[in-house]
Amino acid sequence: MTSSLSPSRDIAVLLQIMRRLRTPVTGCPWDLKQSFETIAPYTIEEAYEVADAISRGDLAHLREELGDLLLQVVYHAQMAEEQQAFDFGDVVEGITTKMIRRHPHVFGDEAARSAAVPEDFWERAKAAEKAEKARAGASSEDTEGAQSILADVPLPLPALTRAVKLQDRAAAVGFDWPGLGPVMDKLKEELTELDDAIAAGAEDRISEEFGDLLFVIANVARHLKIDPEAALRAANDKFVRRFRYIEEALAARGKRPADSSLEEMDALWDEAKTSEADKPGAPETRKES
Repeated sequence: MTSSLSPSRDIAVLLQIMRRLRTPVTGCPWDLKQSFETIAPYTIEEAYEVADAISRGDLAHLREELGDLLLQVVYHAQMAEEQQAFDFGDVVEGITTKMIRRHPHVFGDEAARSAAVPEDFWERAKAAEKAEKARAGASSEDTEGAQSILADVPLPLPALTRAVKLQDRAAAVGFDWPGLGPVMDKLKEELTELDDAIAAGAEDRISEEFGDLLFVIANVARHLKIDPEAALRAANDKFVRRFRYIEEALAARGKRPADSSLEEMDALWDEAKTSEADKPGAPETRKES
């Protein structure tokens, strides 16, 4: 085996690089020490960096981050192959099988392609896949767990995203508020319960009621068809942008935030809001936030 490799557009070269990195004795000591558990946080991080590049419209960075994310897939597949569980080819075959099965209106015969996709097709397709997995030899514990429609909503998801997915699953079988109005009423109820817990100084209840409030806020987002994670990211970006304005304005006065008063920083915050509202394309009505 030659010791040198050249950059390539061929996925086989990437697979070879990963095999070399994981080869005992001659591979990379750091890569050899890794496991599914130690690599999983990097996988999540890379997915977030892909989303960040998209949100910034940075396509050059997106190309790089997609490569980093692809490396994560190759990494996990290599470790699985070492355990004789599956390999990268199995991953590719699995996803191509799923995509073809879920899109008969694209990949099926002429009759399937000309037919309209039933409204509940995706839910039925996913349910059939779950049943197939259970028949394929899941343990009794796995099978029992899979009986819940909530069982396969991943735990590592961001909490707001997972809340929406849990609510979506329950709504699919009719367990849902009939509209936005009752959800908003529930939001007010949860806020009152949080106020009561704070007034009582009940620390354990405060945490619980705050969690309930966030869960209902996720439900509000779901009924409004808003991605709560994207909305919160936008709010974070806005806060960073406006606080940066404060820092720069204070620096021009020879000061730092720690050297100024809350009143001075509040005034600069309002300036930042006004500046943003006056930019071309900004909405005419200014919203307090």
